[in-house]
Amino acid sequence: MRGVSKMKEMKEKMQNLIPIELYEKIMENMPVFCVDIIISQDKKVLLVKRENEPCKDQWWVPGGRLYKNEKTCDAAIRKAKEETNLDVEIIKQVGFYELMLKEAIPKVKTGTHNPVIVYLLKTKSSQEIHLDEQSSNYKWINKIEPDMHDYLKKILKDSGVFN
Repeated sequence: MRGVSKMKEMKEKMQNLIPIELYEKIMENMPVFCVDIIISQDKKVLLVKRENEPCKDQWWVPGGRLYKNEKTCDAAIRKAKEETNLDVEIIKQVGFYELMLKEAIPKVKTGTHNPVIVYLLKTKSSQEIHLDEQSSNYKWINKIEPDMHDYLKKILKDSGVFN
């Protein structure tokens, strides 16, 4: 039975994906609405090392685009599960941000423009992390680090997680 539910899950996920050529065209011409998630456990925050542009090879919080007809809170929980395999619950919505970067996925020359809703989440219990293909590594931090991107510093400060 597990194989059948896994196939159904994969089929549903594939229905939500935009073909790469269309996605590149959208990114070239429009903002892409996203959620970013600050996952907290024992007064620490999970960062993942990005495998893709923008911000390739940088430490970042998990997150990604919102699907049509998906609530942002549901997207936050989905992204936690997809990118880290963690079961989480929402503590609060941290805020709304606009992330504009010079970098983007290949073939997009106009950079990245993401309106972003950021959520603070906590893990439901002690769990093992399994990263998806978007990230190459992870670490837990207990303070804002000086070499972090300004966006990360801002959302972590606004979250109050280290207070």
